[in-house]
Amino acid sequence: MKVGIYASYFGKDDPKTFPDVESFIVLARELRLDVIDFRVDVGFGSLDRDYLRGLKIKCLRAGLPIGYLASGGHFVGTDEELQQKVAQAKADVEVAAYLGAPMIRLFCGAPGVGDAEREIRCFQEVCDFAADAGIIVGLQNHPSTGDNVLRILRETDRENFTFILDTGQWVGSPGVNRGVGDPDVDIYRFMEQTAPYAAHVRAKIYKIDSGREEWLDYRRIVGILKSAGFNGVVSITFEGKDVNACDDRETFRLAARHLRETIASA
Repeated sequence: MKVGIYASYFGKDDPKTFPDVESFIVLARELRLDVIDFRVDVGFGSLDRDYLRGLKIKCLRAGLPIGYLASGGHFVGTDEELQQKVAQAKADVEVAAYLGAPMIRLFCGAPGVGDAEREIRCFQEVCDFAADAGIIVGLQNHPSTGDNVLRILRETDRENFTFILDTGQWVGSPGVNRGVGDPDVDIYRFMEQTAPYAAHVRAKIYKIDSGREEWLDYRRIVGILKSAGFNGVVSITFEGKDVNACDDRETFRLAARHLRETIASA
């Protein structure tokens, strides 16, 4: 397993310690991380080709492959809204292809919300478009259940459709409920169900100032990933605004050390 970083976060520093994707490239190099992930609408100076080419060069010189480009999804809404969301996802596929990212990220909707058949058709349409560009489409649970993720993967039924496992965005997880999980929901069971299908992991970090993530049990999570044979990237995704005593730079340093030590000891 490799440790990466997602260049988008909800921190507390004002002004922001990491205001753009370039600052995240510098941070990832300092922490000697393995991969960097981007979000298309956060931190980019532009989406024109000169800028994207320069960004690709910066990543290459820093020794950082790009894991994925986060797009939208959430295919719930009116016909017009769905058309706009699909069009945006297709535009982001083209950005990913030029940038050299092998995959885009799309959210699923919450279970039971919206028209499930229309949601599947949207995923299929984006996957078919992305296939022509050589791009993979990664489904992220946001929030979801294990059964719902497996249903979407099965019904979309596209070779270039895969799963991005978000450790903190399950129905009933403490990440959704500000540190308080639903005692009637076993999010670790959801991870056991879906880990065999995961191509990438978003490792949510919330409360880390003690040196160990306190809202999620990464020893247990890494054990689940190892049992599933996962050999991909575990990418730091920081969303711990206002819950850490240390500054944002220190949260990333602590998160990188915590994940590396947990993976090494698994």
